Amino acid sequence: MFPLPASEQIATLAGGCFWCLEAAFNRLRGVSEAVSGFMGGQVEHPSYEQVCGGHTGHAEVVRVRFDPNQISYRDLLGCFFDLHDPTTLNRQGNDVGTQYRSAIFCHNPEQRAEAEVAIADLTARGVFPGSIVTQVAEATSFWPAEADHQRYFERNPNQPYCRAVVGPKVAKFSRHHAERLK
Repeated sequence: MFPLPASEQIATLAGGCFWCLEAAFNRLRGVSEAVSGFMGGQVEHPSYEQVCGGHTGHAEVVRVRFDPNQISYRDLLGCFFDLHDPTTLNRQGNDVGTQYRSAIFCHNPEQRAEAEVAIADLTARGVFPGSIVTQVAEATSFWPAEADHQRYFERNPNQPYCRAVVGPKVAKFSRHHAERLK
């Protein structure tokens, strides 16, 4: 892992395809970097192909490096829940499998407590029509995805999946969170 400036923290989130999450989080003020990768599985240094096969136990995640003086962890969680459907188990749209699960990988007890409060609040307010199935787990080893998966949407906006899925999601996110964008 890279040295982290004292003013920054890490959040690791899984909400389906990492291309969507990474593209949105990299647009937020206070986020210095969002990196696509894998967490929560049994294989060291997994490849994208291995994870997509569904047999490594990993989720596609985004590791977000952020300055809590500019954007709070709770606000990042709000953005996270706005970016995906946390009520579908191991699925986001047409992406199906445990690698597409909704999960918050906590780096400390404060993050776990904040994640649990956020989920309880969303549940109490009835924000989603179904039960939230987001896994709250301890962060384990983060394995960055291959270089061609980093900033994928930025580099491939006309790729069919990006045009059909990532682009509309990022556009909606940008409208909902315009005040938070860089």
